[in-house]
Amino acid sequence: MPAFDFVIVGAGTAGCVLAARLSQDVNTHVLLIEAGGSQVLPAQTSPPVWPTLLQTPANWGDFTVEQSATGTSVQLPRGRGLGGSSAINGMVFTRGHRSGYDRWPSQGAKGWGFDDLLPYFRRSETAVGRDPALRGIDGPLTVGPANPPHPVIEACLEAAAETGYARAPDISGGLEEGFGLTDLNIVDGRRQSAADAYLAPALERPNLSVVTNALVRRLRISGGRCVGVEYRTGTDEVSVDCAGEVVLTAGVIGSAQLLLLSGVGPQAHLADVGLTTVLDLPGVGARLHDHPIVSVTSSAARPLPPRRNNHGEAIGLIRSDPAVEEPDLQVVFVDVPSHLPSGKDPEDGYTIAVSAIRPYSRGTLRLASDDPGAAPVLDPGFYTDERDLTAVVAGVRLVREIGYAPALAPWRGREVVPGPDADDDDAVRGFVRRTLTSYCHPVGTCRMGADPLSVTGPDLRVHGIDGLRVADASVFPSIPSANTVATVYAVAERAADLLRGTA
Repeated sequence: MPAFDFVIVGAGTAGCVLAARLSQDVNTHVLLIEAGGSQVLPAQTSPPVWPTLLQTPANWGDFTVEQSATGTSVQLPRGRGLGGSSAINGMVFTRGHRSGYDRWPSQGAKGWGFDDLLPYFRRSETAVGRDPALRGIDGPLTVGPANPPHPVIEACLEAAAETGYARAPDISGGLEEGFGLTDLNIVDGRRQSAADAYLAPALERPNLSVVTNALVRRLRISGGRCVGVEYRTGTDEVSVDCAGEVVLTAGVIGSAQLLLLSGVGPQAHLADVGLTTVLDLPGVGARLHDHPIVSVTSSAARPLPPRRNNHGEAIGLIRSDPAVEEPDLQVVFVDVPSHLPSGKDPEDGYTIAVSAIRPYSRGTLRLASDDPGAAPVLDPGFYTDERDLTAVVAGVRLVREIGYAPALAPWRGREVVPGPDADDDDAVRGFVRRTLTSYCHPVGTCRMGADPLSVTGPDLRVHGIDGLRVADASVFPSIPSANTVATVYAVAERAADLLRGTA
């Protein structure tokens, strides 16, 4: 194949953005490589059935190792195919509180605070009816709240107000605490993924090439520079030259995994799996972390109306304790009962879930072997920092108060889980441990910074290797207090400017 100006590895959220933005220059030749296929499953377009996608080839099917704090293994979904996780996620589009981003510069990501990212947040979206100084007016993504919201979600919002929480007019904007209808990636009743909004309009450009069902096996690094990639499609082995830059957008798991497979990472670990070290970069795969989430589920006193959206139409950003300096919990109102390992799900009901949205626990990603097709070893270290467990336990108590507010009385049957027996701290802590679930927001494995355990700089270049950048959630210095997809879009939009030299 001819040399390309840019080779983008991974056609997920960030990869679709970069492919579309970089190929706007007709003189720039861009190759986008995706391990998954191009087929769109029916469930990927229908918002209410998105949970079924976790049992399809559109999900890589990863699980963590047994977590030391809980004794359980947790599923970590990630998208496979055009659009990546934006094609299988819960379609919640929110930034989280600005305080989460304003920590980034002090963590080594100079120039990546909330105000620095705001133009790129705005560039990605068209948020109808929102403040145009804060929200975008002409971006590829059309985002907005459920209209109308499900009646039980409206009742949950009223219950939160009765419990004393503020109503946030734009909880997705980044400046507010309290409860409100979150923006969703749903347009005319259908999911809008990154492939829909960004990639599809660019596919007719002759300077953009897209290869699917292609597993990148390693980066070609010579003389301290990334000069191309090698991938396999079917039985064919393909080597591609890159005259400009290779950009990893394979996600928190895929980008770090590919660096390790290419000999870039902690030398001792690479030796353990039989790989030659190209660059000893200890931070690759370190600092993996995620949002843990737990669900309080109630049966319904009467049949709930049909669900037409993503189920999680409203969220809250609150503090587990008034002394906490910023929101550290996200509450999600869900119009279906949660699906628990206990099998206690009611036939009909609703859920109030709570997540430690500013977790302290950290873990690792490591290779199981030198086989590019082998699943990596994932250990987010959920609840290894006691502060996370304490916050979630407090959150369970807070959402139970909301659950028993008068506004929910017409819908409330009985609390199925944790149930009335879980009435003291020890019982709630046990429940939280037993029912640990990932909120599916892993970050941090190729972290931005300037310290010895960082992997990329504020320009997203991999330390010590020319011609190689990473532009996905793996570079986040710490996790935002939100579902991460909106931030991935913003990071990718800024990465496009960095690659074009216009940032």
